[in-house]
Amino acid sequence: MNDQANSLDERYATAPATLSPWDRHDTTWMLGLFGTAIGAGTLFLPINAGLGGFWPLLILALLAFPMTYYAHRGLTRFVLSGRSGGDITEVVEEHFGLKAGALITLLYFFAIFPILLIYSVALTNTVGSFMEHQMGLQPPPRALLALVLILALLAVVRCGERFIVKAMSLMVYPFIVALLLLALFLIPHWNGGILATAGQVPETSALLHTLWLAIPVMVFSFNHSPIISAFAVDQQRRYGINAETRSRQILGRAHALMVVMVLFFVFSCVLTLSPAQLAEAKAQNLSILSYLANHFSNPTIAFAAPLIAFVAIAKSFLGHYIGASEGLKGLVLKTGRRPNAKALDRVTAAFMLVVCWLVATLNPSILGMIETLGGPIIAALLFLMPMYAIRRVPAMRQYSGQMSNVFVTLVGLVAISALVYSLVP
Repeated sequence: MNDQANSLDERYATAPATLSPWDRHDTTWMLGLFGTAIGAGTLFLPINAGLGGFWPLLILALLAFPMTYYAHRGLTRFVLSGRSGGDITEVVEEHFGLKAGALITLLYFFAIFPILLIYSVALTNTVGSFMEHQMGLQPPPRALLALVLILALLAVVRCGERFIVKAMSLMVYPFIVALLLLALFLIPHWNGGILATAGQVPETSALLHTLWLAIPVMVFSFNHSPIISAFAVDQQRRYGINAETRSRQILGRAHALMVVMVLFFVFSCVLTLSPAQLAEAKAQNLSILSYLANHFSNPTIAFAAPLIAFVAIAKSFLGHYIGASEGLKGLVLKTGRRPNAKALDRVTAAFMLVVCWLVATLNPSILGMIETLGGPIIAALLFLMPMYAIRRVPAMRQYSGQMSNVFVTLVGLVAISALVYSLVP
């Protein structure tokens, strides 16, 4: 314990005594967190969340902020609790030992990497469809298109983590404006939609069952755990002993922005479309943008929808790449090999390029199932591991005794049980 105190004293010796005012760096991170969380999943959220009816959707809307904020705050605190200022894989090893560290690093990688593959496929499909249907061009062979798109994103990655976060924060602006304008565009078309189910108060058992299955959808639509480790490390490097306070402020503003923007978009969609139309969109496996474009036969939406989807997928790809590469590097280091940083970066980028390109070219339908399998792992790492650490790790004990800990644990258990249930034939 004395060693830990001495290490903390040394690390914070040069830290400012008071927290500096909010600056552009904090705004960039706030938008970077928003950019990782709000991606392609947001475009399916109105369909999945609206199918349960009005009352489950209203309850989910009220739970959205505490579910996402408290969980990501817990994971941030966990990363900040490390003595060496390392990333999540190093902190796990420090607190739980070598074997647990290796296991968590493996799980961390396999929770995030499949999502990166899904974004590779979605990006290729979106651009190919846009070229063919909106621009009237014959898209190049799928293998070539996928290679060019992934290389372009990896070129952004090669510019460094700070550039990635800055690029994502810049991409957030047009995405926010697009979501806002689309939600506003729908207002004249509001016809009550989901309000038709407001008078049908479901039985308690039916309501709880609907919420049980819908909570994972809400949780993972706002998930940005892949970038939390890099976020916490950067805050610790910049703010020292004040890192936890500033991290809370950034997370709070980022989640408030997420919840307000996304829920306005969701409610605008479900007030325009009936539950039957939402079910039709799900049966056709369309995003809400594609369904609305077909529903209104509006050329503006038909042209804008793929562009919005492209921005959403691209920035989520960049955010998840940070987490996936961090996990892969951790796995390499756990084997006992110690390549230099540049060589490790090159190997990681080459591996990501080859696998993402192959999967995007093959376009397998099994990817949705892989994402579902990754769901319970993300819930365990995001919700349960930090709460377990609060009980077991001395550096985390200061956060014990809070009701939010019970809430996060319950939501994590609900999300995992619902996802496992959905996998049972």
